[in-house]
Amino acid sequence: METTQVYGMPRIGDAAPEFKAVTTQGDINFPSDYKGKWAILFSHPADFTPVCTSEFMTFASMSKDFEALNCQLVGLSVDGLYSHIAWLRTIKEKIEYKGMKNVEVTFPLIEDITMEVAKKYGMLQPGESATKAVRAVFFVDPKGIIRAVIYYPLSLGRNFDEIKRVLIALQTADNFGVATPADWRPGDDVIVPTAGSCGVAKERMEGLQEGVTCYDWFFCTKKLPKEEVEKKLGK
Repeated sequence: METTQVYGMPRIGDAAPEFKAVTTQGDINFPSDYKGKWAILFSHPADFTPVCTSEFMTFASMSKDFEALNCQLVGLSVDGLYSHIAWLRTIKEKIEYKGMKNVEVTFPLIEDITMEVAKKYGMLQPGESATKAVRAVFFVDPKGIIRAVIYYPLSLGRNFDEIKRVLIALQTADNFGVATPADWRPGDDVIVPTAGSCGVAKERMEGLQEGVTCYDWFFCTKKLPKEEVEKKLGK
């Protein structure tokens, strides 16, 4: 009887699965090498493919933005190291796209020809492809805990502004003990946690808590200036 292999995926709140790997920037031990920093581990289907090329150029062009947020980028595909190196050299020497040219990818790109890491992180989705990793994005916090996961199919290039927005929102939630509403950007109102007592809820509903606006007992917001958010980013 033929059995179907099950590909699991780590969940939000799990410790990031550990692995050692060879990369274009040397050997890494994930996530322990990144302790104290945020890390974004992301996969792409294959080297020398157009959607992946556009993504790597975009990520590389934004790498300083992520570094300023105390975040390191780590890429992965199931190709070999020499393929990675040749592809990244081609990107730097030959590809000009949307005003980006001479783009050098300085973050590590993992060799995963055994698919060991891709399987650990559920990056192989048999319904999409059994031999190529989908476009997965894992946000790992400084303690090595997975805080957010985004998956895309092979045909869909990622929105890198959204990836950066997610990182900023996660850091803001941690720094200020708040939640962020739909489409939140720094400077927008944030959501205040639900009141822990009837007295506090009553004060909020009656407008007695300064700076807090309540639309109902379960939905209250407050101002959080952009300057305060930015002051703590990367912390």
